[in-house]
Amino acid sequence: MSRYRGPRFKKISRLGALPGLTNKKPITENIRRKQLRFRKKSKYCLRLEEKQKLRFHYGLTERQLLKYFRIARKAKGPTGQVLLQLLEMRLDNIIFRLGMASTIPEARQLINHRHILVNGRKVDIPSYRCKPQEIITARDGQKPRDFIKNYLNSSHHDKLPKHLTLYPSQHKGLVNQIIDSKWAGLKIKELLVVEYYSRQTKT
Repeated sequence: MSRYRGPRFKKISRLGALPGLTNKKPITENIRRKQLRFRKKSKYCLRLEEKQKLRFHYGLTERQLLKYFRIARKAKGPTGQVLLQLLEMRLDNIIFRLGMASTIPEARQLINHRHILVNGRKVDIPSYRCKPQEIITARDGQKPRDFIKNYLNSSHHDKLPKHLTLYPSQHKGLVNQIIDSKWAGLKIKELLVVEYYSRQTKT
């Protein structure tokens, strides 16, 4: 299944706020929540919705998300928390969380166009897994720096998670440590995602 490129508003109207996909909020969100109170969902539906939230927020294909789940399942620690850590430490998400782009798709575009440096080296792979003490900077050039500067000026630096440090005037960010899952940018019940994939894949 390919990456979703359709109407973003349609997804947030169904699944709720997805800050990584779009910063817009559905107007009918409160009305829809009231309607859903009277509608009982199956356990499968609840698991599927949580999985879809994760997929669309981080902008992944179904195959990519399944791959991350299998890696998380083999790692030490709770599978759901490890899964969130893997997704949060992606380069495209780090740029988004630093405020260098307004959404993860825009951060991915910056990376694909080779506007981002990691420790002084050009990295054009959005799925690159960032490590502690790595420095993320904008490539020299007026266009990429002006683009990123606009987002840095409009973002709220006080909301920056503890595993990141931002230096706005230098268009630079520092990865301090591996993220704690409680600092994830999406409010989600990761256990339901684990249950969904555990039933879809062979043990």
